[in-house]
Amino acid sequence: MPPACPYSILPSPLSVDLRNPIIAGHPPLDHVLLQADFDFGQRLLRYFSRLNLSHYNPWTVLIELLLIGVVVYTILRFLRGTRGARLAQAVMMILAISFLLVQLVAREFKLDRIILLYPYFLAGVFLVSLVAFQAELRRMLIRIGETRLFRRWTVDEHGVIDPIIAAVRKCSARRIGVLLAIERSTELGAVVETGVELDAKISSELLQTIFWPGSALHDLGVIIRRNRIVAAGCQFPLSESQAVDRSLGSRHRAAVGVSEEADALVVVVSEETGTVSIVNHGHMTRDYTPDELRAVLIRMLSQPHAAHLAAPPAEPAAAAPEEVHDGTDQAPDHDDDLDAGHLDRRRSVAHR
Repeated sequence: MPPACPYSILPSPLSVDLRNPIIAGHPPLDHVLLQADFDFGQRLLRYFSRLNLSHYNPWTVLIELLLIGVVVYTILRFLRGTRGARLAQAVMMILAISFLLVQLVAREFKLDRIILLYPYFLAGVFLVSLVAFQAELRRMLIRIGETRLFRRWTVDEHGVIDPIIAAVRKCSARRIGVLLAIERSTELGAVVETGVELDAKISSELLQTIFWPGSALHDLGVIIRRNRIVAAGCQFPLSESQAVDRSLGSRHRAAVGVSEEADALVVVVSEETGTVSIVNHGHMTRDYTPDELRAVLIRMLSQPHAAHLAAPPAEPAAAAPEEVHDGTDQAPDHDDDLDAGHLDRRRSVAHR
């Protein structure tokens, strides 16, 4: 009988379970992941330990954080309701994530190429943002430039507002659509070029003729500069703001669009309901009576940089009902008032 092998206590190679990572010579996968997480945590601790926070004044840090928060809040508030709001949030998220990756990962693991490309990445994001936020930046610069120093003209109540009120009164009673932009400190030169230049004296009859159904210019907008009708049949840019009621048509969306690009005060009359609206800086308030419209126009054109619209504090007295027009095509008289039914459709101040 042959002598026993001294290595007989070792298992046969054929009996070894190679699926067991310890026997196969490799540590378990969960041990590897746990060790990797531990190493990364140690690297983060070493990174923060190298930051000498004793050199920073806590009040200075707090003020800096507050200033950054105010800037971010102001930008998001300015972009609220526009297509740039979500885009701005996405850009800020990308910048925050890229900063964390570069500061906590690339520098710790010595990823020199990523660190080298990071400034070029920031420059690219800046250039893309200039293109993406072109309309929003233009609005912001217009707002910054709106100071009383650049005020161009003083409102002429009898030469400008009275003809507008008379025309709006007639068109609202007959449910004729009106789109009228009154320039203030910013001229709408590019929009004027899309229409027919008139350079005519403002009159109720001329405005009613322009917006009368069937005329060549009635579907588009009119621009008033100083005390003149500078152009008619102008194509106003449509607003892409999500804050605009979807039930409103292209006339109201165009009114919001042109007020977003300039500081013009826009008057709109709906051809479906005859409702009178005012748009200022992209914000629309609706359901004005002619007397309320007069008070708001006087106040807004006398203070062209007021940010909000509001109704006059006192409710206007109801006028005596007059004869209702029979709807013929005869040009309406300048001094006629609305019918009593329309006068009763006044807007509540509390719901503006």
